[in-house]
Amino acid sequence: MIDLQLGLGPLILLLLFLVIAALKVLREYERGVIFMLGRFWRVKGPGLVIVIPGLQQMVKVDLRVVTMDVPSQDVISRDNVSVKVNAVVYFRVVDPQKAIIQVEDYFNATSQLAQTTLRAVLGKHELDEMLSEREKLNADVQQILDAQTDAWGIKVANVEIKHVDLNETMVRAIARQAEAERERRAKVIHAEGEKQAAETLLEAAQMLSRDPAAMQLRYLQTLTQVAGDKSSTLVFPVPVDLLGKLMGAPGTARPPQG
Repeated sequence: MIDLQLGLGPLILLLLFLVIAALKVLREYERGVIFMLGRFWRVKGPGLVIVIPGLQQMVKVDLRVVTMDVPSQDVISRDNVSVKVNAVVYFRVVDPQKAIIQVEDYFNATSQLAQTTLRAVLGKHELDEMLSEREKLNADVQQILDAQTDAWGIKVANVEIKHVDLNETMVRAIARQAEAERERRAKVIHAEGEKQAAETLLEAAQMLSRDPAAMQLRYLQTLTQVAGDKSSTLVFPVPVDLLGKLMGAPGTARPPQG
């Protein structure tokens, strides 16, 4: 009886060890890709998962969004300007089976693809477009990455270009260009103001020419403003039309000569 107990003891311990080794717990954001004798069997999780030791193997896959920093890339724009661009890519695994079977290392593969795609897309645009149309460039890179990583079970949610670094010479050139643009706008605004002022003066002159009394009232108002000045010299402008009317007024005409 004692020999039987001694023989069953190691067997019970071995079975208990196998049961404990077969029990796996996966978190809510984890999935387990199960292989049976080297062949894909199924995807399990989350929760308690049983993996038969020796017959089955499990590879864990994280389904959370991954933030991947794309290293700085040397890009030559379409107008032959050399810049350094870096970005950040947000992606996650949507199909654990494809992410494990179709690609050896989906993180490294996505990183390399993001670098080449970033250089290819930005190289098709000019420098001004890189600086002013980042949202459009982000969308273009995201669509290309999402289409190419779909076969790996990867969903690229977003791509953001962080920095576009220029050398000092190009920075000074852009500063000069911006200064010239501001001067151009100032001159255009000044010219538009002169044009509007001239049009307003022309309308006022036309209105005054239609009514001589209005012209005289305006003349008197101008004299009032000039008289209010404390200067010792008073300039008294007299229109020719007004002089003609005064010279031709009754009682002031010269007698006719015989």
